[in-house]
Amino acid sequence: MMRLLMMIALAGAAAVAAAQKPVPVEEPAQKQEAAVQRGQYRAGQAYRELQQAQYEAKLAEQDVLNTEDAYRRTQQQNDELRRQLEAARKALAAAKARETAARQAYEKEVDAVDRLQRKMPIK
Repeated sequence: MMRLLMMIALAGAAAVAAAQKPVPVEEPAQKQEAAVQRGQYRAGQAYRELQQAQYEAKLAEQDVLNTEDAYRRTQQQNDELRRQLEAARKALAAAKARETAARQAYEKEVDAVDRLQRKMPIK
């Protein structure tokens, strides 16, 4: 029985010793391979980020080109509208001048009729 207890104690001590054993040290080749794999992973991530950045830059460049084109078109439309506005203002000024001339001619004719009527003998 004593032997059994001793064997159990030795087995327990061996288990404790095994649990306290330091983690096996990686071999330099394993460390190097792990470092290479981490580097490859980071390089792959960086490449994906580069591709995303290139894609976003391409989209932004297209947005700039589209906006510049739209700006040029609105400037051309604005120039055309400005020309139309000036033409409309000139037409309005000419129409008002014709109206003024027509009013003056009408008033002149009405005055002439009034003068003639005043000169006519009363019946």
